[in-house]
Amino acid sequence: MGASSPHLSIIEMIEAKMVAGLAEAYLADSECYLVDVTVAPDNLIVVEIDHDQAVGIEDCVALSRYIEAGLDRDVEDYELEVTSTGLTSPFKTLRQYLKNIGNEVEVLLKSGEKLSGCLKSADDTGFVVTVGRPVKPEGAKRKVTVCTDESYLYDEIKYTKNIIRFK
Repeated sequence: MGASSPHLSIIEMIEAKMVAGLAEAYLADSECYLVDVTVAPDNLIVVEIDHDQAVGIEDCVALSRYIEAGLDRDVEDYELEVTSTGLTSPFKTLRQYLKNIGNEVEVLLKSGEKLSGCLKSADDTGFVVTVGRPVKPEGAKRKVTVCTDESYLYDEIKYTKNIIRFK
């Protein structure tokens, strides 16, 4: 979106809000929840959903049909994708943080520092991650890992996402 198309931006926001409203209405009685809605300038609508356990293809298909029934292709043509969040996609909602408590996560701070640790807790303002950092005790020959709980506000971070390890 360039500076030459501010009107398009306003239309996109309204469309995204409308699609989000349709998705939230459908998901209200579901265990799935809305994570994000984006509308590209070419009318590609992407709806991301998640579930505390797992999103099934049938969840995506049913929501897609519901949203399509609420939109009018005669007014405006569009392409619709309903998808689950990726395993390593950054968290976008508090519910995703809560779902991942106990999991190993990677955090990139706005300062540029990257860290990893175990997600310990989360609330409306931020989260706590237990981070192991190498420390060399006085008089010791080797460093030891010391685990500490570190708190971060959401506005201090660029992203938080799961770390997937295959053993």
